[in-house]
Amino acid sequence: MNIATIGTGSIVELFLSAVEEVDGTQCVAVYSRKEESAERLADKFDIAAIYTDMNEMMENTAIDFVYIASPNSLHFEHAHLALKNGKNVICEKPFTSTVREAEQLAELAKEKQLMIFEAISTIHMPNYKLISKHLESLGPIKMVQCNYSQFSSRYEKLMNGETPNVFNPEFSGGALADINIYNLHFVLNLFGRPEQISYTANKHPNGIDTSGIAVMKYPNFIAECVGAKDSQSMNFAMIQGEKGYLNVLNGANGCQEIIISIGDREIRLNAQTKTNRLYYEVAEFQKIYQEKDYERCYALLDYTQSVMEVLVAARIDGGVVFPADESNQ
Repeated sequence: MNIATIGTGSIVELFLSAVEEVDGTQCVAVYSRKEESAERLADKFDIAAIYTDMNEMMENTAIDFVYIASPNSLHFEHAHLALKNGKNVICEKPFTSTVREAEQLAELAKEKQLMIFEAISTIHMPNYKLISKHLESLGPIKMVQCNYSQFSSRYEKLMNGETPNVFNPEFSGGALADINIYNLHFVLNLFGRPEQISYTANKHPNGIDTSGIAVMKYPNFIAECVGAKDSQSMNFAMIQGEKGYLNVLNGANGCQEIIISIGDREIRLNAQTKTNRLYYEVAEFQKIYQEKDYERCYALLDYTQSVMEVLVAARIDGGVVFPADESNQ
């Protein structure tokens, strides 16, 4: 599984560190508009080839997968280009800016019999997979609460009049897309689509959401997802049932440990042995690719599309509009 990367942010370094840990995977090329940025990554991870021309990189027949960690608004363009050139794709979350973009990528991948994955770490983590096995012990579920808040180093730039990509509607940024997406995946992978979705946000004058609360109504319970880039919090995920509760330490992004409390009995669970949270998604993708398990790949892709539908519905409800919305009408 020979991988090329697009992007040079901190998530790319974390991804490349995970690649080094997974047998059967290696990074063979990096792309950046700036040659010095590509060289820095290549030197750090001993990668043979660097590119500043994306089309040229796509012509490299040694590349099996393209990992995309460009600004959110460019995910569709870069993934579409990779698929057109016969490359499989791993695309960072959020998968795309709009539902229509997600549908188009899915159609193209299936038409060309290529694999495309959303790089969402949460659903592939061993501790997360343990949760569904213990839900029944909580009794009927009544409340789900998730909070993932991380003060962004770029927030001060926003307050000083600059517009970093992560706080720019042009680049499909904001708290819901960048950070609350982990909470949405946490809930939706366990419980499926809600009956209703609403989003209330703190918004900058440019229209981007710097923090917000997504509320999802299910037939018998309510799920609340808080995501913030303008403030800090203890991160957690809590599932409350009539018999007890399940607490996920470090929240949806880390799933560090699971604590189940029923009456006066407490159970602590931890099945994770790797410190790099991206290890598990890379290992899963490698396994699916090695086994040519297109059924599993496309099941994950269908799930990603359903998450995009909820994400976009929440964003529109909160009045957060991207230029991509108009171009996809």
